[in-house]
Amino acid sequence: MLHWPEPVMPNGLILMYEIKFRLGTEPEKHECVSRQQYREHRGARLTNLGSGNYSAQVSATSLAGNGSWTESVFFYVPPPKRDDGVTFYLVIIIPIIVTLFIACLTTILFFVNKKRNSDRLGNGVLYASVNPEYFSAEMYVPDEWEVAREKITMHKELGQGSFGMVYEGLAKGVVKDEPETRVAIKTVNESASMRERIEFLNEASVMKEFNCHHVVRLLGVVSQGQPTLVIMELMTRGDLKSHLRSLRKENSTTQVLPPLKKMIQMAGEIADGMSYLNANKFVHRDLAARNCMVAEDYTVKIGDFGMTRDIYETDYYRKGGKGLLPVRWMSPESLKDGVFTTMSDVWSFGVVLWEIATLAEQPYQGMSNEQVLRFVMEGELLDKPDNCPDMLFELMRMCWQYNPKMRPSFLEIINSIKEDLEPPFREMSFFYSEENKPPDTEELDMEVENMKNIPLDPASTRQPSAAVAPSSGCTGGTPPPSTQQLSPMQGPSTPLLGAVSPSSPGPGVSALASPGQALDKHSGHVSANGPVVLLRPNFDELQPYAHMNGGRKNERALPLPQSSAC
Repeated sequence: MLHWPEPVMPNGLILMYEIKFRLGTEPEKHECVSRQQYREHRGARLTNLGSGNYSAQVSATSLAGNGSWTESVFFYVPPPKRDDGVTFYLVIIIPIIVTLFIACLTTILFFVNKKRNSDRLGNGVLYASVNPEYFSAEMYVPDEWEVAREKITMHKELGQGSFGMVYEGLAKGVVKDEPETRVAIKTVNESASMRERIEFLNEASVMKEFNCHHVVRLLGVVSQGQPTLVIMELMTRGDLKSHLRSLRKENSTTQVLPPLKKMIQMAGEIADGMSYLNANKFVHRDLAARNCMVAEDYTVKIGDFGMTRDIYETDYYRKGGKGLLPVRWMSPESLKDGVFTTMSDVWSFGVVLWEIATLAEQPYQGMSNEQVLRFVMEGELLDKPDNCPDMLFELMRMCWQYNPKMRPSFLEIINSIKEDLEPPFREMSFFYSEENKPPDTEELDMEVENMKNIPLDPASTRQPSAAVAPSSGCTGGTPPPSTQQLSPMQGPSTPLLGAVSPSSPGPGVSALASPGQALDKHSGHVSANGPVVLLRPNFDELQPYAHMNGGRKNERALPLPQSSAC
């Protein structure tokens, strides 16, 4: 019997424990212990152990993920004592065990066959048994989003999604004042496990809270009967990555980019959808062109969080035996510490802009995923794409500040490009909506001492040089005249983008500065009048966010972490 105390301050609800143990130098064995089993015994009983010296370690798994392993404990299992009566008991026990085994096997086969025949009848009822130790939420309960199955008609396949096939079809009565609506219908594979089915419905439940023109809308759910269906707004032009690649010219070495105004419009629509998610305390964690969708009128919207992971599986990388990670879109702090905030989404947004400017080339082309990890964590950045407008590249560089607190928010990004957006944006966007009321103006803190403890770029890549100030984001990269140079006394109405750290350009990084001007590696800003520091209001602690792929929101459980050994 192996006993251990519970963690004193767990990072969330404990779901289970994992034990790894080994005999001498033999391979490790793993065993999972549910929360209920632990409560009964205050530990776990390891069975079928041979004699010898063992070592064991325990790790706890909570809603936040897997914990660290305890120090090894050692114990000895003595060899079994010989008993003259063992043979007698084996003669009696073995036939009994064999008989029971045959009886159990017959019973199991009977019920399996009965269930299979019942499923063929199609009675429309899903019977599920879920381990409460792994699912703290109740089973999905139909609500006002439920749509009758007979109102849905499937027409053609659109592609494979994370859980199953996605179809185009028609739905009746899902949109007000529309008898029939063209929709996208997501399905779950027949072979999917109960956990996958619940994750499928949980993803739909998350999207029930979204009501933004630049986020793909959920229109309904069909949870009664099989297969389970999720009805989504139809984005006829597919994902943004495929759309951008469709704009490429065949047999041409130099690609013609869309007009700058069109690229800025895409950027504004994506930033508006992300600012809505941020306002609702959600972190996307996988913002990329493949996860943005394009409507019939070319409006770009944030996709439904996970449809394209299987389609673009090469864009993901499994780091250290963990889950799949989109490393080429991840910020330094996410790669290094696993920290995901809206500021890490801003970094990913900068990579999406780079994808737009290259018609969906792969970021960091020619590098392996391991090389990308080191490259980004050392403070290096993507090069300026060919024929990329200076204004767009300037926006990318602001999103790629190494220190997340120095990056602009999505609302600040929209504010800097709003004059270049189409008039319908003002009517449809979250940015101009009543829901997005401007916060009270805060006085700027001019004490430079407050900036001392804020890490900027990695020490290994910093070179002393003159501090720099940002140029206008809407002048195509041309250095502004001295009369327009921002100063530390800039008014609070100016969308300040944080303090700019000194640095010299690294190898392979394009320079925007003219001769004699300093260039900041991470912001792309130039300074002609000596050191200038731009300050923002005091940096408050970020409020907790509910991640799109794990955590809780309004007491609904999203997909939970699970040990790879279970």
